[in-house]
Amino acid sequence: MTISKVEPSEEIAMALHIHMLACAFGLGSWVAVNGLWVELPLIVNALPEGWELPSYLTVIIQLANLGPLLVTLMHKLCPGRLKERFVIYFILSIGVLSCLLLAFFWDRTTIVAGVPHSTAFFIITFFLSLVDCTSSVTFLPFMMQLPAKYITTYFIGEGLSGFIPGLVALGQGVGMARCVNSSQTGNHTGYGKLHTEYLPPNFSTEFFFFFLTAMMCISLAAFCALNRLPRTFTLSTEDLVPDTVASVCSGLDNPALETDGEDVKSQAERSGHSKPLLAARTHSVYQLTFIYFLVVWVNAATNGLLPSVQTYSCMPYGNLAYHLSAALSSMANPVACIIAMFFPYRSLVFLGVLGLLGTGFGSYNMAMAALSPCPLLQHSAVLSWVLFTGSLTYVKVMVGVILRDRSHSALVWCGVAQQMGSLVGSVTMFPLVNVYQLFKSGDFCNTKCPL
Repeated sequence: MTISKVEPSEEIAMALHIHMLACAFGLGSWVAVNGLWVELPLIVNALPEGWELPSYLTVIIQLANLGPLLVTLMHKLCPGRLKERFVIYFILSIGVLSCLLLAFFWDRTTIVAGVPHSTAFFIITFFLSLVDCTSSVTFLPFMMQLPAKYITTYFIGEGLSGFIPGLVALGQGVGMARCVNSSQTGNHTGYGKLHTEYLPPNFSTEFFFFFLTAMMCISLAAFCALNRLPRTFTLSTEDLVPDTVASVCSGLDNPALETDGEDVKSQAERSGHSKPLLAARTHSVYQLTFIYFLVVWVNAATNGLLPSVQTYSCMPYGNLAYHLSAALSSMANPVACIIAMFFPYRSLVFLGVLGLLGTGFGSYNMAMAALSPCPLLQHSAVLSWVLFTGSLTYVKVMVGVILRDRSHSALVWCGVAQQMGSLVGSVTMFPLVNVYQLFKSGDFCNTKCPL
């Protein structure tokens, strides 16, 4: 049998091609959910839930963790029976279809118990969340079939799934508000009640959802190309630290990724190419308690408590403030992950101080939401939200790295703590916002705040 020699130039071109495919594949991991969050400043003014809409989304995203839970159970109960590539084809196809349907039906409402609700938007959002949550337990096991250098590129693409929608949202802008007299008819101006009218942004919400559809199509096409690559690559599990970075940089976190990682690890060991993790560092019971407390609290704050009231914290400052805080916070998440990858600092004292600082910014955001519609210190919302997201994201990344180096079971419990915090935060805020209505919305034209 004759073995043809591969030219170095062809090898470099092939490697570059795979890097591009891996990055494009990673874009589809959380781009839909991240896109929804950065588009909320335009959506909340059009849907009947108004400022309460984010609290609904946090609960819907938590319910979507049913997908990764089922995948993980299949791996545990029927090992080797579930093929990741078929699941990936399925969920990416659902993602493309859901984004497309969202562009046409996002503003359709139905009457439920005599009150209009965004039923179509919620149902489609659930399926988009199901896609993104399930990607956490399917994309990475598939990528583990390639050398570690391509896995790192995949993580870059996953980070871009939050950065690119935020960047596009900044280009989209937000419609400026103006006050219009309700009794204005023809050339005659009466003295009726003023109402708020929002000028259109640079491009429509529908166009933005078509953009998300295109992003999902790119991810699906990249996966098809990766799946057709010749199987000449050896299985590798080197550079596992970025795995932890990915799990906490992909929107609302998913513990099933950590559980499913055990299957990937066992596959690598059977192939004889695995590399042992770093030597476990010893921590006292008090230190471990503190670490897991950080995990629960940080995820509760970033995935449930604060996102549920972001409208109340920012909208009183105007649509532009909410738009900038949503878009820049989405971009701050991957930026903080990249900083953590290149400048890791594992000191528990430092992480505790940084967590306390992030909690301070979060407390300020919560206080402004409680004072809505007349908060203090105008023009401070954007910076506070960016610093809140960036600081606590760094803490999440480094705590995950610490627990991964300790043991696999520690990382599994980290995933459980992540989900516990996210769930508690979302479930706590939903009744406070929607049932007890502790947070008050306002109107740009009719709300009179004391000077």
